[in-house]
Amino acid sequence: MRSDILLTTMILLLIMAGCGEGGKPAGDFFTVEVTQRYPKKELILQDFMEVEYIPLETTDDFIHQGNILAIGKKYIVVDYPNNGDIFIYDRTGKAIRKFNRKGQGGEEYLFVDKAVLDEDNEELFICENDLNKFLVYDLYGKFKRSFKIQEGVQFGAIRNFDEASLICSFSSLIEVSQIFNNQHVPSFFIISKQDGRIIKEIKIPYKQRISTMITVPVEGTNMVRAKGPGIHSNLIRYRDEWILAEPAADTLYRYLPDHRLIPFSARTPSIQSMEPTVFLFAGILSDRYFFMRTQTKEWERQVVPIMYDRQAKSLFTVSVSNADYSGEANSDLKIADMTHVNNVNDETVAFTKKLEAYQLVEAYEKGLLRGKLKEIAAKLDADSNPVIMIVKQIIKPATIQH
Repeated sequence: MRSDILLTTMILLLIMAGCGEGGKPAGDFFTVEVTQRYPKKELILQDFMEVEYIPLETTDDFIHQGNILAIGKKYIVVDYPNNGDIFIYDRTGKAIRKFNRKGQGGEEYLFVDKAVLDEDNEELFICENDLNKFLVYDLYGKFKRSFKIQEGVQFGAIRNFDEASLICSFSSLIEVSQIFNNQHVPSFFIISKQDGRIIKEIKIPYKQRISTMITVPVEGTNMVRAKGPGIHSNLIRYRDEWILAEPAADTLYRYLPDHRLIPFSARTPSIQSMEPTVFLFAGILSDRYFFMRTQTKEWERQVVPIMYDRQAKSLFTVSVSNADYSGEANSDLKIADMTHVNNVNDETVAFTKKLEAYQLVEAYEKGLLRGKLKEIAAKLDADSNPVIMIVKQIIKPATIQH
């Protein structure tokens, strides 16, 4: 234990001295003590982010309670996992078209694991991790091509990197991999949109891989129960750069368009020395705040949302509330989970959230809604399609130094 602490201290000193891989640390480099309880702070989402609500049009052919696959500047893409339907909306929520390519043929998907919307090329990338492949369609559902993922690789987050490539994280649920000659598995990859070729491996330093999957034995059997860590992302977009978070590493990094890897923050104690393990999951980065959460690797996990105030240069335990709902503090309509980062393709969008129509109708009838959300809910039926809440960055001059 003592040697691990000394090792972590040495690493932090090297980073602060500018010796971290890829260059000097960011100007607001900070350290998180993951077992410390920081002072509490309550924030209102609308005070530092722009919030937009988009009701998805409901018609006879467009009825679903689907999941948000991707949101771009022009389109919103939603799927209905039970039957393979994929719905295309414009950015105002107007229904455009739908298609279904579910099947067992070479041009069909069995299950939509993850998707990426490439609006520049009007393409939708469907990832099937279990089959180690991508299928690419146009936005009418016409098959264009498919390509294999390298054997043994399973992707967690997948995002557009540039016109020709995707940036992907290696799934944090995977326990052990024998690829790459038994060396450390790269935490992130940049791959070609045309053929899946690995253009660049991004290796984050860590001692030993740690899976985020939790397993417990089922009493009286040889079976185990398994549970993931909940929704999180280790690939966070901020302006034209990324925050890269490898769960087994003690340092978060910024990844710049010119491929520089720069230390952004560090955690202590080292994750490699902790039992039970305490993960530090990254969340939204805004000009003022960086949101995270600590989470124990236990079946009954303990989750603590925390936030670094880049202006005050201080850490807090934080809660963020949606001002457009005045009901219960623990309601899904009230809580803004700043570590729920999903697949958006508009760099101004921090995250999105699906608001169920029946919840909004009930809240409207109780007089708990305000503003635009109230106006939208007044026109909904309980069985209408969801409303998409889009949380966007308030664009100001960049505050991070390159």
